[in-house]
Amino acid sequence: MPKKKQPQQKTISNRRARHDYALDDSFLTGIILTGAETKALRHGHGQLRGAYVTIKNEELWLINATISAMPGIPIEETARTRTRKLLAKRKEIEKLITLKKQGQTIVPLEILTKGRYIKVRIAAGRGKKEYDKRHTLKARDENREARAAIKQRVRS
Repeated sequence: MPKKKQPQQKTISNRRARHDYALDDSFLTGIILTGAETKALRHGHGQLRGAYVTIKNEELWLINATISAMPGIPIEETARTRTRKLLAKRKEIEKLITLKKQGQTIVPLEILTKGRYIKVRIAAGRGKKEYDKRHTLKARDENREARAAIKQRVRS
């Protein structure tokens, strides 16, 4: 009997987070989901734009992450952006609490659906100012141009 074909592994990333925040080290946490939410995420129907992590009663909560419905998988309109609990080790939570007290924001970076469990990668970071964002873009463009110039020399 052949094995069931698994859906392709989708990672849902928050590309805006790396642009808006200067991020420190990241943590991998679990997330509590319903069955329909799990299936929708495995098919890539999720979004982290505008999502953030908060701490209530020494627990991590993912707020404003959207998991959209797909044909055959109904998710109520109110449940699409509901608050979801994140599962992390006590030491990690305590470290994040101290970072939060220092004024940093906890941002979800990506949702990983590879393997049996769905995980969320989170990181604490300080918000960038507008001039920091421009500096980052300028440095990225300069690096890209330098790599292109090196490639041109190698081909010649």
